[in-house]
Amino acid sequence: MQSVVCNIQRDVDVYVAIGRGRDMADAIGFGTIDRTRIEIVILELTRNLLAHAGGGVIELERVCRAEREGLAIEARDNGPGIPDISLALRDGYSTAHTLGAGLPGVQRLMDEFSIDSVVGVGTRVRAVKWIPQRSERFR
Repeated sequence: MQSVVCNIQRDVDVYVAIGRGRDMADAIGFGTIDRTRIEIVILELTRNLLAHAGGGVIELERVCRAEREGLAIEARDNGPGIPDISLALRDGYSTAHTLGAGLPGVQRLMDEFSIDSVVGVGTRVRAVKWIPQRSERFR
């Protein structure tokens, strides 16, 4: 399965990316709850691209590591960047007069999370959700 790149420039692009993510999550074998988490993460990241950078790109990629499969979601933009990443990851902090739950929520919903940002250059957020291993599914 090849990676899927979605350009995010308009509101409709958000829903196209969510649909693509849903399809990939189903094809990889995610259950309903994790698929919904993936959809929420794509929604949050695409809305951030529009609100803070005027648009960007979401890349969805099937990943494999040590006999595990998952889905990586990467959001990239050439926007203003984030001057204080630790502040941006704090619940309730927002520069767009929103609830400030987006990035902290993405971090909580996914198994891996990283963010790189340079002021005046742009931001890259990468998050990975792994399919739970059999022993984890029954906990």
